[in-house]
Amino acid sequence: MSRILYFIIVVSFLDTFIQLPIITPYAMDLGASYLLTGAIVAIYSLANMIGNIFGGHWIDRFGRKKMLYTGMFSVAIVLLFYPLAETGMQLFWVRFFHGLAGGVLIPGAFAYVGDQSKNQKRGRVMALTGACIGTAAIVGPALGGALASMGKVDYVFYLVAVLFVITGILIVSFVRDSVMTTDRGKASFSHFIPLLKKLPILQASLAALALMISNGTLAFALPLKVGDMGLTSAATGMLLSTYGIVTLIVFLTPLNRMYDKYSPIALVVNGIAIIGFVHTMLNIVAVAWGVIMLMIVYGVGFALVFPSMNKIIAEASSKIDRGKAYGIFYAFFSLGVIAGSFVSGATAEAFGKPFLSSAGTMLIVVTVLLFISKKQQSHQS
Repeated sequence: MSRILYFIIVVSFLDTFIQLPIITPYAMDLGASYLLTGAIVAIYSLANMIGNIFGGHWIDRFGRKKMLYTGMFSVAIVLLFYPLAETGMQLFWVRFFHGLAGGVLIPGAFAYVGDQSKNQKRGRVMALTGACIGTAAIVGPALGGALASMGKVDYVFYLVAVLFVITGILIVSFVRDSVMTTDRGKASFSHFIPLLKKLPILQASLAALALMISNGTLAFALPLKVGDMGLTSAATGMLLSTYGIVTLIVFLTPLNRMYDKYSPIALVVNGIAIIGFVHTMLNIVAVAWGVIMLMIVYGVGFALVFPSMNKIIAEASSKIDRGKAYGIFYAFFSLGVIAGSFVSGATAEAFGKPFLSSAGTMLIVVTVLLFISKKQQSHQS
């Protein structure tokens, strides 16, 4: 059962990562303007936010299994429309429905993981889910780029569609729902408001927002940094792979025991502080070996944050509302993706230092998280 859940997570994130190197040139080849191309890239995350919120409720109301296989088959169908798009606007709407249909998958998978994992081992389990995402992040862009370089962009969409159909069949055949029918009847859309008022869920969601703003900033600004140092675009890929490899080492080695040994909020705060330090230094450091070292440190920060904030969500929710909790959480994730590159672009335009905004954001989020933690402690005492 756990292996199928990890496979679901890999496939769900592979869908996003495999399109990263191809979607912009694909839109341009269809005649889309720069403005429309930017909208085509962004609309997926925006629609994903909507899917996260409504999907989170449906995951609680109709069960994890039903929503997972419905999402898998729906995305598989939408993917088949990519090669049929003949204009940029048609591609825009395909991306919109793709993000909408896929919005249920990640909250559903993580709600299932939260249901199945035991409290004393939940941190290490979340670390393994992080390793699944890391694997997708390494394999996806390389595979998508390779197929595009061979002139077979359409094959990317067909390949992922087939993977989604296979995964949907596996879910139907082997996954058992973790929520009883009687519990599903207690799920209500009105539960969103009490969840939003839970301080741990707010902390985890703010951490997700900060983490994805940092990632979005890297996606936008690191190629510019590399170009300023006189290096090729291949160096950008190497630097991004460096931090990805570091996170995998932390997730898959005995180091992952720390997630069950230490407070998850303490790990989150320290991780975001480390990321803030890296973004601050990226405004200053201008030598290749220095940037490599910063990417290694960034990988450590990312590794501290990701499993810990997922653990916080699992522990702050119950089976009745865990789908909605993860829906809120991953909506903040999607918001961070949208905000990261946009805000760093605006900062680069205004100050010439694209990492400045992300460094400031990390400082603000760390301050807010510490304030909320002290507020929680005062309530408990």
